[in-house]
Amino acid sequence: MTTTLAVANQKGGVAKTTSVASLGAALAELGHTVLLVDLDPQACLTFSLGIDPEDLELSVHHVLTKGTAPAEVIVHTDDGVDLLPATIELARAEADLLTRTGREHVLKAILEEIDGYDWVLLDCPPSLGVLTVAALTAASGVLVPLQCETLSHRGVGQLLDTVHDVRRFTNKDLEVWGVLPTLYDGRTTHARTVLETISETYGLDVVEPPIPKTIKFAEAPAAGRSILATSRSSKGAQAYRDVARHLVERSTRGRRS
Repeated sequence: MTTTLAVANQKGGVAKTTSVASLGAALAELGHTVLLVDLDPQACLTFSLGIDPEDLELSVHHVLTKGTAPAEVIVHTDDGVDLLPATIELARAEADLLTRTGREHVLKAILEEIDGYDWVLLDCPPSLGVLTVAALTAASGVLVPLQCETLSHRGVGQLLDTVHDVRRFTNKDLEVWGVLPTLYDGRTTHARTVLETISETYGLDVVEPPIPKTIKFAEAPAAGRSILATSRSSKGAQAYRDVARHLVERSTRGRRS
């Protein structure tokens, strides 16, 4: 059984891509086979895993819009995870897919062709457009990374509205796995208060532990690796390992039920 998890928040700057790369590496450390899918035209996930998008002839854009087989595009990374990479061409995919019948299901159909992975993590673009809806349609769960600042949670309601619509029309089994607090500074009362407010306002689980704010995260993409490789013993790396274990437990519980 493959667990497909969409990591989504239409607000940028919430460590979404960092979370996908780090959780992927942490799951791989636990012995799971992992595929990461870069659905952001900015291709930050692709770049942060050591692959220059400009060097790629084929990308997820070709899989989504040209019928290219995923196996021709998937690349292996030094972090022990496989990647379906993105390039700036993906920006055209939104327009290409808008006119296509069944566009919400295109990614789900593609992932059903791919075997052999325990986990598929979808790095959604910072918007609620066609690609994000397609990711939510393909996923069994959605994880919402959220910076613990007052303004950062204003878009959560919009995302949950989109999740509600997806459940009604394209994926009735989609579950919100919770909010993942990122860029967290536990020394400030403000950060702790925002975290409590999110849980109370939206009735969402908080996936713990919070991911601490650290300069180590900024250094990792430049090295083309996740923080689990560049700063193995840091608090940030350990926090992602703990979150990954919690995700595995959640996935296992879901299968039993």
